[in-house]
Parts: sequence; C-alpha cells; structure tokens
Amino acid sequence: MNSQPIRTTVIGSYPFPSWLEFASVNLEHFGPADIEEIKDDAVRVAIHDQLASGLDVITDGEQTRLDFNLSFYGFLEGIEQNALDPRKWGPPAHDQRAKHLITGELRAPGGLGVVDEFRRLERLAPDGPVLKASIPGPFTLSGRLLPNDEYPDRYAITMALIPIVRKELVHLVEAGCTEITVDEPSMSCYAYKSDTKRFVHIFNDTVEPVVGRCRLSTHLCFGNYKGHAVGYRKMAPMFPDFLDFKVDEMHVEMANREFSELEIIKLIASKMDVAVGIVDVKSYYIETVEDIEERIIQCLEYVDPGKLSIAPDCGLSQTARWAARKKLDNMVLGAKKVRERLKN
Repeated sequence: MNSQPIRTTVIGSYPFPSWLEFASVNLEHFGPADIEEIKDDAVRVAIHDQLASGLDVITDGEQTRLDFNLSFYGFLEGIEQNALDPRKWGPPAHDQRAKHLITGELRAPGGLGVVDEFRRLERLAPDGPVLKASIPGPFTLSGRLLPNDEYPDRYAITMALIPIVRKELVHLVEAGCTEITVDEPSMSCYAYKSDTKRFVHIFNDTVEPVVGRCRLSTHLCFGNYKGHAVGYRKMAPMFPDFLDFKVDEMHVEMANREFSELEIIKLIASKMDVAVGIVDVKSYYIETVEDIEERIIQCLEYVDPGKLSIAPDCGLSQTARWAARKKLDNMVLGAKKVRERLKN
C-alpha cells in the first residue's frame, strides 16, 4: 500500500538537456573534472524539473547513461562493443541499435555504475521526495549481446548476467536506496511467444536478495525506440504468470494503447500495487489536467487509490524536454485534483 494515495512517480529516464547531448559526443574536449561537473549539472536539471512538477518520487533522470540500458555494456568485461550494426539506414527501429560480441567470461568487477548514480542523486536532491534508482534486468540486458559457443543462446547469456544484476541490487540497498525499479521491457515485449514461467523464475532469482529490503517494482512496456514499439502490444499473454513476480509495484504501459485492457490492473492490484502509464511518451499531444483526471477516475474503477500510482508509460528519454515537463506538470496537477475530490 502506498504512503500517498494516487502516488505520482516516473520510470527512470528523463530527457537530456541539449548541452549534455552536445557534450556527450565531444568528451575529448573536456577533462575528468569537467566531466564530473557536467554529470552533476545534468542531474541537477533532472531533479529541478521533477521537483518543479511536484512528483512524489524522483530519479536522477538516468542523465549519466547513454540510454536506459546501453551504457551498462561499458561496465562489462568479456565483450567487444558495437561489433555489429544490423541496419544503419531507413526508418528508425530497434534493429538499428548495435550489438556486442562476447569475447570471454561475462563479468562486471566494478559493478554496473548504478550505486554511484544513486549516491550522486542522494547528494544533490533536497529532502522530501522519495529517491528511486532503476536498473535493467538481465533478460533485457542480454538482448544486445550476440551468442557464442560458451553462451549459445539468449537464456545462457541471461543466466550469466543474473548474478551481476543481483549484486548491484544488493549494493544499492546497502547504500541506502529504498526504492528500486528492475526494468524488464523485453519480458513484456516477448511474453506472447516465450515461456512466461521461465521469465518469472529469472526475475525472482535476480531480485531475491533484496525482496523485503526496499520497495521493489518492475516496468512492463512494449518498447520505445524513437517512438516505435517492438513487441506484440497485448497485456494478456503476461498473465496470470507475471503476478508471481516478487515486487511491491508493477508499472504497466496504458496511455499509448488508449487504455486497452485497463481491467487487468484489478488483477495486478490483487497481488501488489500498480502504477499505470497515464501519459503517452510517444506522442506530442500534451494531456490536459482534465484528461489526467478522467484517466485516474477510470483506473479507480479497478484499483483502490491507496494501491494506485500514476506515471508516464515509459521513461522520458526519447521525449523532448519541453513536452516531458508539460506532461509531468499536468499529471501531478491532475492527481492532486482527484485526491482533493476523494476527500470531499
């Protein structure tokens, strides 16, 4: 049960300021101290925008990552990065993201960098909002790695990544992080053609050491690369098996699908809290406060307000910052109006 009814939260990522995008492709012009200053300033921007909107839960905006998961490969030993570019031209889609060759044992002796990200967020954020860290799960991380003789398929790669992600989660909790999202969009994208019970086993094996030690959530969506989905966009294939995920809250994409299958949140809420994607990060239509109110009221037909959070459908990294700010502003204001209505 949430401490705040109709809690307002985010998945993890936030748009890069334009100067950060420029700096990230011109790092040779900066010294190590400059780069640390750039990172701090970018996180300050993400914190500022989220606080200005009035969110109950904030993140560092994943400002020090190249993408919601792509930067993690820089922490892995045993790979050759960007060994294969499947497709470079034509309409943007997920197959334009480079894949990495496995050259040895998969290891991350220095961790995946998420603990340092959380410590920076903790250092820069004021008291008040809940601070959340997000980390991609091992099945999602495995998707950019090419199988070889030692790791012959995606599941073998996933099994090698489980202890790496698990260790990072343990270190996050030990660092004082009280809220963590384990992001597994690949599981939701491919649930329609995969063994969903196997997915549940992978997920629970990964999070087992931190269950009950923090507020744990997962995010399920259908992919977002430059506004494009990748998966079969139906929730039904995930359930009932995904109800066995050992999490306190499950985030589900709804706005981009015009709230199709919204009734499924009642099933989710029977086992855990639910966070509904209430604004569409793939659209530049700015949901009005009235839109948000109407959508929350729809959700309350299925979920008690104490078990409901609202969020964007996915991370905001691929939404322009001006639009992300307006969407978050209206999302928070709409939630406040519904809370006030419930008091009367």
